[in-house]
Amino acid sequence: MNFAFTEEQEELRKTVRAFLEAKSPEAAVREQMETDNGYDAAVWSQAGEQLGLQGLAIPEEYGGSGYTYVELGIVLEEMGRALLCAPFFSTVVLAANTLIHSGDEAAKQAHLPGIAAGTTIATLAFTEPSGKWDESGITATATNNGGSWSISGTKMFVLDGHTADLVIVAARTGKGVSLFAVEGGAAGLTRTALSTMDQTRKQAKLEFANVAGTLIGTEGEGWTVLSRVLDLAAIGLAAEQVGGAQKVLEMAVEYAKVRVQFGRPIGSFQAIKHKCADMLLEVESAKSAAYYGMWCAAELNDELPSVASLAKAYCSEAYFHATAENIQIHGGIGFTWEHPAHLYFKRAKSSELLFGDPTYHRELLAQRIGI
Repeated sequence: MNFAFTEEQEELRKTVRAFLEAKSPEAAVREQMETDNGYDAAVWSQAGEQLGLQGLAIPEEYGGSGYTYVELGIVLEEMGRALLCAPFFSTVVLAANTLIHSGDEAAKQAHLPGIAAGTTIATLAFTEPSGKWDESGITATATNNGGSWSISGTKMFVLDGHTADLVIVAARTGKGVSLFAVEGGAAGLTRTALSTMDQTRKQAKLEFANVAGTLIGTEGEGWTVLSRVLDLAAIGLAAEQVGGAQKVLEMAVEYAKVRVQFGRPIGSFQAIKHKCADMLLEVESAKSAAYYGMWCAAELNDELPSVASLAKAYCSEAYFHATAENIQIHGGIGFTWEHPAHLYFKRAKSSELLFGDPTYHRELLAQRIGI
């Protein structure tokens, strides 16, 4: 099996990187993270209309380009590198994947074309105040009243939940966990933006009080769909983490070359050399894990669940360690608000906890491979 990227994939990387360097420099990231919506609508539209990024991995019959998870992973890696402030992860990785794997033709026809065009912002609401990432954490309920469903409960840590036009909600019915489509402005839905450590990725609390929803897929089969989507999301996040880790490694090495102390570059000191060498080793290993995960996701093979947990656990720790070492190598200036090092550090910490921390995923991996 050849894991090298094709010329077309490398071209995609180059195009996306050039776009993000122009549209998501540090100044733009700082500007967007201070806003309520957390993204630039013009850049979001451009990504959809001119580059087709939102529809990249959506099948062609629903208005997408029909590429695989490998191409999507490349885009996510570049977005992680640039710390792009946009509802891309929630819309494309969480919501679109849920729709694609739901097996519900009507729901796909209704929602995927809007997502692919960049006109619909969507998200997935499944975690609750308990903070559990597994099936047992879903306690919100959905009741069938003569053919129409109403949902009650509270969802927490919903990515871009306060701005989404479409919210896919996991709730329990008499048959088990089921998925529902809810309009962002539905009656009875209260959306509150949360104060987060990582300001570049917005989260919200959603409170449902008998909110009307439309069933997606088969009642009671929601967790089967969700568990696959969460594996795909873990790999998508791992790709994003790898992009950020590579960027902070470059930042640290560049600084080590130009910062002079005692009449020589600090990169010539053994302690700094060791830090940079360790970072390089971890970043390259993280890439291997993430890229293998992207291939498994593209193939939807039997290895996907175990590789998803492996990649999420390893890439989370590699990224967090790289951001911490980057601050150490920068010394005093690395701790300041003006330096971008802290933006990557906060993103790394929040990404480490998102969808379950490394300990949770190592335990999951052990279960999945039967240890």
